[in-house]
Amino acid sequence: MNIHEYQAKAVLKSYGMPVLAGQVVQSPDEARDAVRALGGKLCVVKAQIHAGGRGKGHFLDHPDLGGVKLVHSPDEAKAVAYDMLDRVLVTKQTGPKGRVVHKLYVEAGCDIERELYFSLLVDRTLRRIVIVASDAGGTSIEDMAAKTPEKIHKVSVDPALGLADHQARELATRIGLHGPLINGFAKVARSAYEAFVALDASLVETNPLVVTKQGDLVALDAKMAFDDNGLFRHRELLELRDESEEDPREREAERFGLSYVGLDGTIGCMVNGAGLAMATMDIIREEGENPANFLDVGGGASKEKVAAAFRILLADPHIEGILVNIFGGIMRCDLIAGAVIDACQKTGCRVPLVIRLAGTRVKEGMALIEKSGLDAIVATDLGDAARKIVAAVRARRAA
Repeated sequence: MNIHEYQAKAVLKSYGMPVLAGQVVQSPDEARDAVRALGGKLCVVKAQIHAGGRGKGHFLDHPDLGGVKLVHSPDEAKAVAYDMLDRVLVTKQTGPKGRVVHKLYVEAGCDIERELYFSLLVDRTLRRIVIVASDAGGTSIEDMAAKTPEKIHKVSVDPALGLADHQARELATRIGLHGPLINGFAKVARSAYEAFVALDASLVETNPLVVTKQGDLVALDAKMAFDDNGLFRHRELLELRDESEEDPREREAERFGLSYVGLDGTIGCMVNGAGLAMATMDIIREEGENPANFLDVGGGASKEKVAAAFRILLADPHIEGILVNIFGGIMRCDLIAGAVIDACQKTGCRVPLVIRLAGTRVKEGMALIEKSGLDAIVATDLGDAARKIVAAVRARRAA
């Protein structure tokens, strides 16, 4: 689960992270009043969406305006808010469709001397939390890794010992900090680490973490993401969820206990098991087409779950065909076949449908499909299924 910048700053501040004063607003008048409350001088107005690169982004109907704007007066803040609110902001991370901006964060300005990069994430290979820092802040970590990988410095944290002070101080010196700033950086690292562990986070990022001309460290931006599997322990975090920033198909899938991730392809996939789902997506790519989604119905899918899965797939206007790939281990193939037949009869299937079943009671399942009169193509194995769905989709396009 992702949260907005202003929410991440509030969370991190409660653990000791230094942040600037700011207010979240939802109207031009509120933006004007926020600048007045912050002293009426230099402030920054920031679009609040779940995507990075806002400053380098642009609004669809205002290409000269980015998602982060300096303002020098309350009236200027009001005018900028008018241009940003309820309009679509496009960044590298949103894709060409962009995201609608419903909220802005008005933050006090500061005198910046240096910009640093700082983040924490989970390294799946090391099975540890890793702290990443660089003296090249203000740019995306992806660009940094591609152009100047030598500027990226990392420290892995032993889960049994936690973050040691000497690790944080050493990292500070590696990114060029000196004197009191070394201990200041160590405090920032400890506060972020404590928040990361306590809240089951999957990412904490401040880019940039700035050194001010007064010699202070301040998180000028903040991003946090949390492990969905740990949210049951943190009900307070669920209150920070902004469903308007989420894919409605993913919300619907979550309601039925389905694992769904929308992608950009044209072939919808309904599979049981994450590994089989990944293999199905890969083989579709090998046949020259792209999967439209990752969809795992799980080992005990009911008729209700299968019907919900079909509704989600058919709600995607880009889907040109559906591949059902089920291995009956815990799940019986005749039960899943009955659920697929029922779902297709109720929801209607306007695109080619290929079904591949294997495992427990597969003969009974295939017999049900043959007797149902369902307009489906039966496949014998995964490769056969991928070839048949790709051929059917291309034939439909040609027709």
